[in-house]
Amino acid sequence: MALIMKYIDTVTRYLDSHGDSRTKDWPMMSSPFPTLAVCLTYVYLVKVLGPRLMENRKPLHLQNTLVLYNAIQVVFSAWLFYEIGISGWLTGHYSFRCQPVDYSNNPRTLRMVHACWWYYFSKFTEFMDTIFFVLRKKTSQVTTLHVIHHGCMPMSVWFGVKFTPGGHSTFFGLLNTFVHIVMYTYYMFSAMGPQYQKYLWWKKYLTTLQMVQFILIMVHAFQLLFIDCNYPKAFVWWIGMHAVMFFFLFNEFYKAAYRNRLMKKNALLANGHAKPNGYCKSINAHDDLAMPQPTAATVTPVSKANGSVAPLTNGHANGLSNGYGKQLANGNAPAMTTTQNGSGHKGGAGPNGLLTNGYATKLLDDASQDLKQRKTQK
Repeated sequence: MALIMKYIDTVTRYLDSHGDSRTKDWPMMSSPFPTLAVCLTYVYLVKVLGPRLMENRKPLHLQNTLVLYNAIQVVFSAWLFYEIGISGWLTGHYSFRCQPVDYSNNPRTLRMVHACWWYYFSKFTEFMDTIFFVLRKKTSQVTTLHVIHHGCMPMSVWFGVKFTPGGHSTFFGLLNTFVHIVMYTYYMFSAMGPQYQKYLWWKKYLTTLQMVQFILIMVHAFQLLFIDCNYPKAFVWWIGMHAVMFFFLFNEFYKAAYRNRLMKKNALLANGHAKPNGYCKSINAHDDLAMPQPTAATVTPVSKANGSVAPLTNGHANGLSNGYGKQLANGNAPAMTTTQNGSGHKGGAGPNGLLTNGYATKLLDDASQDLKQRKTQK
């Protein structure tokens, strides 16, 4: 243990001697190890401890909490975008071609340095994205991409604030905060309920926007490898390679989440197993997959056993509303199994019962006879 503490102290003193003196005494800036510890704790919490604690518990319903959290993130991201922009990028004081770090105490420069630290702090607040997934038992959303992206960012930004708070690399923060304004706006409206889903058709373009962001960051960073600029080449590679890694990770996510799903949906439609109006957008914030949902009205036949009325919902209603009711009335319904989520499949038996050509006709005939007998008895 003494050897480890000595090593940590040596690293800390080395970093302090080469770091920016303006941020040396700021929270979490004296050493990288506190940030590293928080990041590792986050990974353990969302991948191991959190799922274990929620295993035998019901998922939490956090609609109001999600709306408030995402609204705060929108405001926070907008403020960061404004601060980074007004400190250089959107005022003409920064060059998109080459922007060295200004280590002076000029008020505008210090404003950028403070914006860099708050951008670093924002990466910790984004851990709540994953924690909400765990609390709501959306474990499928806690993907490798998601955990890597959130787990790496605080550590990556720490080095920027420690050594280069300002200058060329802050272009990353400018783009990233803009993307987060759009992203958290989507999440906020998504959390508000199904009445807002029709306005969120642009969801799939979020991933495209993120990939465009990483391409711009790559081009902006790697251009310094070919020109003379007083900016540390180590940070050119640091920022550029992060953009490359995240671009390919998000690209794989895009293909898996959207293109493959589109192909499967088209295949289902081609086989007649699904109807376009049987799908709806997810009503939960941060959910990535559309879920099938019934849309037809309830149909109420008479039960043969005791003459009582029993509603047929979900799959039965969908099947009848799509023309099966008319075919049943004519006594020539095709064989069909209906499921609880509203999808019809040919052949086999389902949880809500089997409507076959002979059985459907017999059901209606028996129901009619049953009613006639009751009227006669009266």
